[in-house]
Formats: sequence, C-alpha cells, structure tokens
Amino acid sequence: MGSHTVSVTGMACHGCEQNVEDELDALDAVDSVAADHETDTVELVTDEELSTEQIGAAVERAGYELDN
Repeated sequence: MGSHTVSVTGMACHGCEQNVEDELDALDAVDSVAADHETDTVELVTDEELSTEQIGAAVERAGYELDN
C-alpha cells in the first residue's frame, strides 16, 4: 500500500476534479483518490505499485496533464 501526491494542471472546477478522480479510480491499484482544483493536486492511496506513467496516462485520458 502506498500514497502518491501529484500535481495536475488544467483543473478549474469540481467537475474537473471528478473527471480526474473517475479516470484514476478506474485503475485496479487505486483504493482512493481525491483531486483538488484549488491546489492543483491529486492524492492517491494504492494497494499495489503504481508508476508515474500509469498515473499520467489516466490524468491525460481525463483531459489534463501531470505537472512535473
């Protein structure tokens, strides 16, 4: 089990947060996810290893980008 906090650019509202959360929650490894458009962050709790590439791909499917 692990936790990740990533920066995401482009989220502007609660709907944006929901889009990102839905894509990340669809990943098998994710136990919980919470996006915050005001801080441009997403916090994930996982039950197995999850790479930055996997997280980034899900964020991109939602229409946003990881801020490296």
